[in-house]
Amino acid sequence: MPSEQQEQQVRLGGMALQNGVLVHGPTAWAVAVRSEDGALHVASGRKPSFAPAARVRFPVLRGPLALAEAFALLPLVRRKLPLVRFPFERRAVLGSIAASTLVARRLRRSRLSPGGRELAAVGVSLVPAALALRGPGLAAYHGAEHVSIGTYERGGERAPKEHPRCGSQLVAPMLVSSVVANVAASAAPPRARGAARLLATTAAVGASVEAFAWAVRHPEHPLAKALARPGLEIQRRFSTAEPSEEQIEVADAARDACLALERSAD
Repeated sequence: MPSEQQEQQVRLGGMALQNGVLVHGPTAWAVAVRSEDGALHVASGRKPSFAPAARVRFPVLRGPLALAEAFALLPLVRRKLPLVRFPFERRAVLGSIAASTLVARRLRRSRLSPGGRELAAVGVSLVPAALALRGPGLAAYHGAEHVSIGTYERGGERAPKEHPRCGSQLVAPMLVSSVVANVAASAAPPRARGAARLLATTAAVGASVEAFAWAVRHPEHPLAKALARPGLEIQRRFSTAEPSEEQIEVADAARDACLALERSAD
């Protein structure tokens, strides 16, 4: 019987919470949080899946479908463990989402050049995410998520708080693809512009995820390094902090519960 080190590794992803960590694999998820009294709470389950049929024929749809899966997962997590506190639940983040939406809409109606309008609008739309990542304890739990998953991938060797598959790696390709796609959409007739922007956003997300996946598969390629650099700097300087051992314990509990479910499916 193969040892744990000899088993094929499961590709894991994650999400930092205000009070813990969510970890997901190909078919399963698990969440661990620390309550105010210091107790550790863990829950797990199977992931909803929208993408399998589209992965072969429609590769550009993988990004939007993965995003849909992620949103569909959140209510399941909350139902299993009501103690969970998501990053976007803070009032300041909710307020910034509404404000950035209004500002982006006005920018797109301004007299700036098409490229300038879209660049400014995309920049404003990143403000809520930046605010969410700076929530109390969130940056440290983000670091704990990376340390836990990275340590598993390194066979037990302690990993740094930055991880090459973090969602922050999508920032550079998403910025470029969103500007290009929305500039193209702005040329559509006024009546069709709403649908054109929706299509452009879907295409931008899909293209960004494909670029990100390519960069992960070819980490030594100069273009992959250029695409990864902004995301790594965001992690290093802004979105992660060195976690405490207690926070890593929470992340490890979520990771191990997710792996247990993935292995039971095998």
